[in-house]
Amino acid sequence: QVQLVESGGGLVQAGGSLRLSCAASERTFSNYAMGWFRQAPGKEREFVAAINWSGGSPFYADSVRGRFTISRDRAKNTGYLQMNSLKPEDTAIYYCAKESTSWVRRQYDSWGQGTQVTVSS
Repeated sequence: QVQLVESGGGLVQAGGSLRLSCAASERTFSNYAMGWFRQAPGKEREFVAAINWSGGSPFYADSVRGRFTISRDRAKNTGYLQMNSLKPEDTAIYYCAKESTSWVRRQYDSWGQGTQVTVSS
């Protein structure tokens, strides 16, 4: 099973930016769609963004559309989440996940351990 490791989280002021990375342990990761999720304290995990195997057809939650950009570098087996215009309500642990298919189907079979993002007001 592919291992996923997120990085790039941290503390940032409102209006600032962060770029999260999701590094995969196997090259086969590039053949599958991937997504980003987040979980704030006391809340359920929620979908943030997803992208297909080639890097096309991105999907976004309404709450982040226009501020966040999902992408991937297939040669590096790494996915990214560029987060701009951050708000305090974006504070959460962010997780990346691998789909079991090449297309976005919301069928995830591998998860990272998460990276904390904290946005101060």
